[in-house]
Amino acid sequence: METFIRTIAIIIEVAILAGLAYAILNGVRLTAFTLGIGQRYHKAITGALFIVGVIVTIFFIAHLTAFYPAG
Repeated sequence: METFIRTIAIIIEVAILAGLAYAILNGVRLTAFTLGIGQRYHKAITGALFIVGVIVTIFFIAHLTAFYPAG
């Protein structure tokens, strides 16, 4: 039962942190487009920030599974 609760807690925390990372990276993307880096590099910037978001989420998962208290 303890492992199940730990797994649910990790899933909830990863979802919250991934949502936070998404909001931050989306803000960076919108700021870049507002500053004039626009139509020409739209796909490249969006793709690069998507990759950064995936890497950050993988880091969150690895960190939480390694260091989350077992009980």
